[in-house]
Parts: sequence; structure tokens; C-alpha cells
Amino acid sequence: MLELFQAQATSRQLDLAARRLSSARRGYYSIGSSGHEGNAAVSAALRTTDPALLHYRSGAFFVHRARRVPELDPILDVLLGVVAAAADPISGGRHKVYGSKAANIIPQTSTVASHLPRAVGLAFSLERAARLGVSSEWPADSVVLCSFGDASANHSTATGAINAAVHTAHQGVAVPVLFLCEDNGIGLSVPTPSDWIESAYGSRPGLRYFDADGCDPVDAMTTAAAAVEWVRKNRKPAFFRMRTVRLLGHAGSDVESAYRSPGDIAADLERDPVLATARVLVGTGTATPQEILARYDLITHLVSVTAQTVWTKPKLASAAAVTAPIAAANPDDVRADVLRTTEAADTEAVATDTADAEAVVTKAVATGAVTTEAAASKAVATEAVGTKAAVSRAAASKAAATEAVATKPAASKAAATEAVGTKAAVSKAATSTPADSSANGSAAEPDPMTLAQAINHTLAELLDRDRDILVFGEDVARKGGVYGVTKGLRKRFSARRVFDTLLDEQSVLGTALGAGLAGFVPIPEIQYLAYVHNALDQLRGEAATLSYFSDGRYRNPMVVRIAGLAYQKGFGGHFHNDNSVAALRDIPGLVVAVPSRADDAAAMLRTCVSAARVDGRVCVFLEPIALYHARDLHPGDKGWLASGSPTDHVEIGRARIHGDGTDLTIVTFANGVPMSLRVAHRFAERGIKVRVLDLRWLNPLPVEDLILHARATGRVLVADETRRSGGVSESVVTALLDAGFEGRIARVTSEDSFVPLGPAADNVLLDEAAIESAADTILGTTNRRGVTLMRRFRSPTRSR
Repeated sequence: MLELFQAQATSRQLDLAARRLSSARRGYYSIGSSGHEGNAAVSAALRTTDPALLHYRSGAFFVHRARRVPELDPILDVLLGVVAAAADPISGGRHKVYGSKAANIIPQTSTVASHLPRAVGLAFSLERAARLGVSSEWPADSVVLCSFGDASANHSTATGAINAAVHTAHQGVAVPVLFLCEDNGIGLSVPTPSDWIESAYGSRPGLRYFDADGCDPVDAMTTAAAAVEWVRKNRKPAFFRMRTVRLLGHAGSDVESAYRSPGDIAADLERDPVLATARVLVGTGTATPQEILARYDLITHLVSVTAQTVWTKPKLASAAAVTAPIAAANPDDVRADVLRTTEAADTEAVATDTADAEAVVTKAVATGAVTTEAAASKAVATEAVGTKAAVSRAAASKAAATEAVATKPAASKAAATEAVGTKAAVSKAATSTPADSSANGSAAEPDPMTLAQAINHTLAELLDRDRDILVFGEDVARKGGVYGVTKGLRKRFSARRVFDTLLDEQSVLGTALGAGLAGFVPIPEIQYLAYVHNALDQLRGEAATLSYFSDGRYRNPMVVRIAGLAYQKGFGGHFHNDNSVAALRDIPGLVVAVPSRADDAAAMLRTCVSAARVDGRVCVFLEPIALYHARDLHPGDKGWLASGSPTDHVEIGRARIHGDGTDLTIVTFANGVPMSLRVAHRFAERGIKVRVLDLRWLNPLPVEDLILHARATGRVLVADETRRSGGVSESVVTALLDAGFEGRIARVTSEDSFVPLGPAADNVLLDEAAIESAADTILGTTNRRGVTLMRRFRSPTRSR
């Protein structure tokens, strides 16, 4: 109880210090935990190895947990965050968050319940990692703690995540997550009915419910211990409502007297949990009033002294320093991971005593973390229990893999020797220039495939090579995907590695977020591009920010497969033909890959998976639906089939060039590639030489290759199947202008419209006729309307 008081009083003083620092313009964060200090009782009930994802009012929990880890100083750590000091040990001065790698607290920003799907995904993945022999940071019998407020409990991310946990547990799958709802009865200024949380969650089948008064330390500690023990033993989700009060308002600038009565504010002060714990200590004879006051004064002094020193600490002083954790890039290690042909041995895992690994599983069985079914297959689960497979695998195989890698071709336009002058030339892949950094290993190439077949084949190869791969999503397993892209994978690799999810994109991505933390490289599927917008914050607010707000200490590797873009024949409408990618390209650090051909799809998918494993990258792999089963570039020529070696590699941010025409460069991607190649063929018949640059990566854009091939012709036409406003072409044109390109630039796009059903779609989507017309205009061979033409003042022709 004394330790509980120590944590509570420290948290209270940290709140007060933060307000003083903010008033003096030396601090930048003042959302406090005052009144919520009862959550320290939950920390006391948990192990320090249990992962925790904390609400921004869970300060006392953080202090209590951190005090149990010898090397941590919670007073210093919290205040460094308040003043945005670069020395902040979790965010590095980027945001005030409760997080600690050493204390197993995964940092969250001031979100509204958006961390709940991740918590469910982590709980789901812990035991699966143990069963599959994938090394994880946390023991298999861990309990995942996720705290949030009563107002947040109404948010779709909260209700969806809790539903997903109950739904999953209902099927007999372990989901050991404890949802801690810190109910202070008010969301900023909007009251929560006193019986609402219990009414909403208290009697839900499949969700064990606990309730305690967070202002009564005995009740809080007793109930917290019972809740944690129940989840640890039963491996099922539970909901713990802790009734709290909110003291000092919502934040430093909030004047709660404007919307709360004096009587309500006074009533909350009477229930102050710090005073309540002090009363219990005095009442039980554990300490005298004088001893309690002396302890409190000492805490006040320690916090005050620390606050006086931290504000002078250096802040992040450059854009490079701020953005450093956003997009880790170790291309040589990624390349090595792509090119290895077998699962690399983890040297630390080999050195680990097998008996120790078996003991982990045995303990999990005894506590209910793993069923007897898993115990029967213990040999599988203990085959490789060691450190994370991520960077160590790449490092272990790097030397061997790089021996087989051909030297990258020098960057020169001369490497592109295959013209797009004949039908045969554009019917196959043009000889690669440095824009295409593919390198083939010795493995035999498979027969030519469609785009869908190539993705299926590559997923199978990845699943076969690496046990840390998971493939999942709506209709992914039994059905094999709406378009058959994942057909047969579940049967071959089991339902533990290829599985269906419920129809909730937030939960699909949340599962990936948690699985990445647990040691997997998850490959979730979002069924259609339009559907990802239902859950975009799981990418923007959670996936892309974790490395940023943890200064690279935590990461969530994943490759999100999304079927998208337009041009489906006989099926579609808006939701199945969405061509909006602006929201994805706006997310810092997010990789957006868009293959148009089977060989590129195979190589780029391998690259994305290795970038996720090695660098923790979050990748979106956008698959053009209309090209899934395309076989021909021209009627009957099978020119859109291609094969790819199991060791092909395409570096992130490198384009692919088709042809070496000197009259015009068409810059495009996805469905625009075959359309542009057919246009180039028709121009070749007229004696006009056109090259086609397939961007392949929409984020980051292949700017180096773009500039190289723009200057090779002096004329650029951007054929963009996305919308005119906010589309890809805007960024391409901007990149050209920023680089000082002085040639002609034009763009032709789809309309600013949703995609209608049936033939009406032809009126708003980019087509070959529009591309050809725009090309004629920029070449001066004809004069058509409806094309944006930009002429640089100094040179209307080729730029050198």
C-alpha cells in the first residue's frame, strides 16, 4: 500500500509540475491524471513483463510500473516528455507519451480509443507466436492491458475492438486482454450517465465484467488482482470498469467551472484517491499522519527539483532529427533478406538451451496460455524460440546472400536498349535500366503468370520460407479471396497462418498492429481500396506513428494488401472501383507499392515483406483489380504474362522503364501502364518514339528515375488514373518542377468523380484515347482540347 501511495502522490505532483511548466512557457503538455491515480492498483496486479497500452490519464500506472524496473526514473522520464526534451527516453522529444521499452509500456498518443484494436491484435498474437515458434518480446502467458476513458468507450474503435475480442474468444481462440475503462463520468465537457458503462458492457456474453471504486484503494487492488488473474488463467477478454474522478479539469487550459457546478467539483475533491490511500495507511497503522506528510513533501521536492532542471535540456533542433524514426531504410539489409532462399538460423536461438524454450511452453500450458493441443506439438513451438527474427535473420544471411547478387548496373540511359517501336517490344518487359534494380538469383523461374497468380505464388514462397509470415483478412482463407489471389494457402500452410477475420477493417489492421509487435510480419488484406477509409486511422494514427513516438524503440512491421483502382468490367461501382489514393500517400513514412505486371508484383511484394521485417516499415501493396487476370497486352499475344525469380528484388522508390524513345516520356502506373504501352505502339507505327515509365512506387515517388527519363526526351506526359485533384499527377509534376525540369509537361487524369456503375464509368475514367490525344498535343502532332499543357519559359524543347 505504501508503494501504491508513492506512485499516486508522484503522479499528482507530476501533474502539478506540468501545469507550472506550461504556465511558465517551459512545458508543452498538461493533460493530467489527477483523480485517476487508482489505476496504480492495476499496475500492482500485473507483471512488469505484461505489455501495457495506456490512456493519457494512466500516469500513476506508469509511475508504479516504472518504479519496479531498476534502471528507470519515472519522475525524470515524464518531465522530459512534458518539456519536449530530445533526451526523453521514449519519444525523443516528439510528444508527451506514457511509454517505456524497459517497462513494456507501448506508447500511445492522445487518441480516442484507437489503440484498442492493436491491444486485441497483440493479445491474439502472443500465444500464436509461441505455437508457431516465432520469437516474441513477451511471455506466452502474458496479459495485455489496455486503458481508456468512459467517453472513449463509445468510439467505434473501442466497440469494434471489444467486439473482435469477444468474437475471437467465442471461437475458442485465446485473447488475454484486460480492458481498463477509467470512468470519471465526463468526456471533456459532456457527462457520461453514471450507469452507462455497466449498461453497455456489464452483461455482455463472453466478456467478463469487473467493477471497482478507484477512489477506494482496497477495492481497487482487490478487484484488479482478481481481474488480472481471471484473464491470465482463462485467456479470455475482460472489462474492468474503474470508477474515478477527474480533478483539475480536462487539461491546463480547461475551465471546468464553465460547464460543471461547484457542487459537482467539490464532490469529486472529496473522493480524491491520493487522500483515500493516505487514510487507509493511517487507519491500518501502516504509517502515521506525520510520516505520510513527510513522504509527500519529499516527493514534492524531488519533482520540483527535477522540473527546474529538465526545461533547459536541448530540444530537437532540425527537421532531420524530428523525422529520423519515420522511415528507417537499410536497403542492403533489405536486399539480403529478399535474396536469401532459406529461413536464416537465429544464432542466439541456437545458443539458447532447448530446455529453457520447452519450459516456456510448459508453463503456458499449466497456466492455460496454451492448450494441450499445442503441448502435443511442442516440438514445433520450441524449434526456434529466441530473439526476434527481424534484423538478426537478415544480418545472419547477409554475407551469403550478397555473394549471389549481381552488381547493380551503372546509372545510364544507354542501359535501356529495347525500343517500344514494335508490337513485340511492348508486349514484353523492356530491358531494365537502373530504374529497375532487379537482380536474379540462381533459382529457376516459374512459368509465365498473371498478376494474381504471381502474388499467390509469392505469398506461398514467403510462407514456406519464413514462419513469421501471417496472411489474413476477410474471405482470405476458405474462399481464397474474392479474386482467388490467396486460393490454396490455408490448406497448405494451416489456419494458424492463413485465416479469415470478421468483417471489420479496423480489427483487421489492429490484428496486424498487434501481430507485428509480437514478432510476426503480418500481411493483412483489405478487400477493396474504398474499405480502407473505414479504418485509415489504424494506418495513420497508429501504424505510421509508433516508431515516431517511440524514437524507433517500437515498430509495427506489416504489408497491407489492398485490391483497388478501377476498370473492372461487368462489376463494380464506387466501392469496388475506387481510385483515391491521396489519403494513403499523405501518411509520412508509409510505403505505397503499385505493381502493374506479374514479375513486378512478385519482386515488389518480396521487397515490402523484407522492408517490414528488417526496417519495421509499414507498406501498402495496392493491387490493380482489373489487371489481376489480364493475359494480353495486345489481343491474343499473352504479352501481359510474366514470370519472376524467387529472388527478384525491386528497391523501394525505383521505377521501371519500357523502351528508349527519344520523343516523349509517358509517366504512369498500374492500369495506365498497359494503356500507355499500347499508345506507344501506335505512335511507333507513325515513326514517333515514346518511352513509358512505370512509377511502381507512389510513396516514395521514384524521383531520381523520373528526372532521368524526363530529361531523356524533354517532354513528359503524366497519365494518371486517379482523380485530377489530389491525384498522383500533382506530385509528379511538382517533383519535375522542383528539380528544375525545363521541358514540356502535361497531365491527363480521371475526373474528380466517384466511379459509377456500368458504361457510365467510361465517362470519368482515364482511357487510351485521352492518353493518345494528350500525347499528340504535347508532341505538336495535333491539337486536341481538354489537356493541361505547361511550357517552361527558358526552353520549350528538351532539357539537358
